[in-house]
Amino acid sequence: MVKLISVLIIFVFFSIICTSLPNPQPHDTFRPKSIQAVTANARSCSYTIVIRTSCSSSSYTRDHISLAFGDSYGHEVYLKRLDDPSSGTFERCSTDTFKINGACIYDICYLYLLRTGSDGWKPETVNIYGPNTKTATFKFNTFLPNGVWFGFKTCSHMSLSTTM
Repeated sequence: MVKLISVLIIFVFFSIICTSLPNPQPHDTFRPKSIQAVTANARSCSYTIVIRTSCSSSSYTRDHISLAFGDSYGHEVYLKRLDDPSSGTFERCSTDTFKINGACIYDICYLYLLRTGSDGWKPETVNIYGPNTKTATFKFNTFLPNGVWFGFKTCSHMSLSTTM
């Protein structure tokens, strides 16, 4: 009887944890900030973005993939095109790594992906490594809808400029 109660408590505990993890959601009103040249006074930081494509994704995609992430202070990094069909990015069961520079983010609290095309694509995870922020991991494991920014927002508050 004690074993049964222990197993039941563990099951309930893990059920609560699993249901409390955020799921990616569409964000119809999200508009990334314009890409701006880094001026001499502006600070730029280097990021490594690692995207794992699910093994249940299509074998490859020719779709256009965009990415935007940022913090609650209005700092944002926006990449209009990550995809490159000629180089084999986003093939099934693959991991693609991107090295980029952008605004310095202090605590990544949102990440959105935009897929435009007809092939379909199912990212498994997106990890972002940067100098001023802890590693941010976003678990998608779902096919992205076409033409809609789709992802996560866990910010407690956000600058109006990142939500308009």
